[in-house]
Amino acid sequence: MSGSGSISRRHIFKASAGAAVLVGTGTAGASAAPAASAASPAVARPPRDPETERRVRALLAKMTVEEKFGQLQQLTWHADTGPGDGQNKECAELAAKGLLGSVLNLTGAKKCNDLQRAAVERSRLAIPLLFGQDVIHGYLTTFPIPLAQGSSFDPEVVASDAETSAREAASQGIHWTFAPMADVSREPRWGRVAEGSGEDPYLTAQLTAAKVRGYQGADYGATDRLAACAKHFVGYGFPEGGRDYNTADVSERRLRDVCLPPFKAAVDAGVATVMASFNTVNGVPAHANRHTLHDILHEEFGFDGFVVGDYTGVQELIAHGIAADGADAARLALGAGVDMEMVSTTYAQHGKRLLAAGKISRERLDDAVARVLRVKFRAGLFAHPYADEAAEITEPSAAARSAARTAAARSMVLLRNEKKTLPLSAKAGSLAVVGPLGDDTKELHGTWASIGAALFPAVSVLEGIKQAAPSATVRFARGCAVEGDDTGSFDEAVAAARAADAVVVVVGEKAAQSGEAAARSDITLPGVQAQLVAEVAATGTPVAVVVLSGRPLVLTGIADEADAILQAWHPGIEGGHAVADVLFGKVNPGGKLPATFPRSAGQLPLYYAHENTGRPFDPENKYTSKYLDIPHTPLYPFGHGLSYTTFTVSGLKLSAEVLRAKSVADGGATVRATVQVENTGASAGDEVVQLYLRDKVASVVQPVRRLVGFSRVHLKPGERRRVGFTLGRQELGFHTNDLRGEFLVEPGEFEIYAGNSSDAALKAGFTLT
Repeated sequence: MSGSGSISRRHIFKASAGAAVLVGTGTAGASAAPAASAASPAVARPPRDPETERRVRALLAKMTVEEKFGQLQQLTWHADTGPGDGQNKECAELAAKGLLGSVLNLTGAKKCNDLQRAAVERSRLAIPLLFGQDVIHGYLTTFPIPLAQGSSFDPEVVASDAETSAREAASQGIHWTFAPMADVSREPRWGRVAEGSGEDPYLTAQLTAAKVRGYQGADYGATDRLAACAKHFVGYGFPEGGRDYNTADVSERRLRDVCLPPFKAAVDAGVATVMASFNTVNGVPAHANRHTLHDILHEEFGFDGFVVGDYTGVQELIAHGIAADGADAARLALGAGVDMEMVSTTYAQHGKRLLAAGKISRERLDDAVARVLRVKFRAGLFAHPYADEAAEITEPSAAARSAARTAAARSMVLLRNEKKTLPLSAKAGSLAVVGPLGDDTKELHGTWASIGAALFPAVSVLEGIKQAAPSATVRFARGCAVEGDDTGSFDEAVAAARAADAVVVVVGEKAAQSGEAAARSDITLPGVQAQLVAEVAATGTPVAVVVLSGRPLVLTGIADEADAILQAWHPGIEGGHAVADVLFGKVNPGGKLPATFPRSAGQLPLYYAHENTGRPFDPENKYTSKYLDIPHTPLYPFGHGLSYTTFTVSGLKLSAEVLRAKSVADGGATVRATVQVENTGASAGDEVVQLYLRDKVASVVQPVRRLVGFSRVHLKPGERRRVGFTLGRQELGFHTNDLRGEFLVEPGEFEIYAGNSSDAALKAGFTLT
């Protein structure tokens, strides 16, 4: 053993599905002995209701082959979410024949009921349709985008969105939402980063589970709940070059330790359905990937809902080059584990012939149909197929708006606040609001906003500021457009800034500049917005910049010029009020970044939980891992976020200094980490205490640190609180690259870091023997 001070890796414990066995010996730096082969114990599957199972079997026994394949077909009422034409005529005809399982994009209680009657009252077996919709961050009431909600580090924010969304959507006849997006992504060029919770698997898992519970409640058959869908399974957040739909090449270890934990959390929370992703995973398209869909999702995770393909994803196996034609695509997708086909029709067109030829087994067909029927029974569709038209919600309630406003304010991140520029005084004599998004009522809704975005304008930042400071003279100047190079209105903006006591510059992206099919190679502020900030800052008037965006942006230029920067994301229908709440101190910002903000797109991918190289960064040594033309650090790290008050995090204590690795692997031993957080400032506020772990020496290289706990606490001035975290098998172990999913808990030394960002410096250690 070298003189590094690390203990020998004398035993490696393999933990699989709750079990742990001794599988080898060795020392760090040396090859471990071959692992002993051990069969994984059966996965504990959730109990099934016997009466539901009886009814599923009874229906299956009555169904023709055509009717079975019909249940595996979903068509779209409109073509708003992807390529192709609307399928309205086919929906009506097939529903009446009992040859359709689901419809997406049909909204409104009466419209849904009209189509439902065709299925229930005219088809032979009266199997109801399942109506699905992209209810991503609100339905009538738009909440902040999911990435913004990730900034809250608060599961209650996520749950409030889901509960409000479910109530509104269910009242209009919708049963099923294609959310939450459980994709971890470390690629801000990818537009769909807006739909997830950021770069960290632990944070994403916690918020994904909370959103599933929010949508579904204790029973997703309740009239105010929706069946949830964890998407996109799997690896979609790792597209090469950040281009949507692109290849994802991830090791088995990264797949299991980074991509899969949020999906496992969703399954454990009882998620009704899972959606396959568009990308390939290590050379195999997700829609044809039996390893992920069957071996992992069904066999390892014990998922008993159904898997739906993404929009024409089954047909796209042909373009991927893995299927020769539509029949081949159907064979591959159904065989891999895609139970319901969305929009494309290869199952319905070719299924009966494939079954007769033995290319699809009757067992697999019946399994897929049973999964769909099971969800329909659990959703209460057979007992209550129709929406109550008299109870339909048609506009956001005051309570819903209040929840959206609270969620938006709790999701904002104060990135910079020099000279205590913020909070602004509500008694200011004159204020200027400048920027292309200052008076906007559309873009604040963000990407994948549902029908409410078209019906109900968002509150603009300008309006929010006017209401928050009613006695102030508020001047507005747009200055420039979001895109383009026209600086002709700069003079008006500069004049407004010079005449004001303080200026708020509102810049960022349009909603359509993030989301699906919205990758950007350059993630700086579009157009001449950065130049506008510089011109306004040059006036010497205190400048607070509000950034509205669907992704982390490169803010390097404005960070050197603005006195304060508030990352407000796309905050939803009450966005202007929420921004004003934070700007004027009605709400003390407590959000933290769920994703790293780079100094340049050239640094990407850039994330805190990276692995060390053999030559880690050293500013004094050229021959280490770094760029020559840019600082090594990000502009703002994961977990960063300021407050109008100050906090200290101290007194990190561990319940044990030594634990037995085998006992941890068995699930019997844990270590408790506690830390004290104190509000040392003059105002009440929230701090997010964050706990990170480093496995110093392992048989597989580990991240320099990874998040293993967080807690958002509210403290009054002078108040202190002790916060605790329990670390066990899941937090202390990791997966190997073995396709069987071996999970190891190894002896060795561990470091715990506590603080208020991923740069946390407070440290303690313990050892597994």
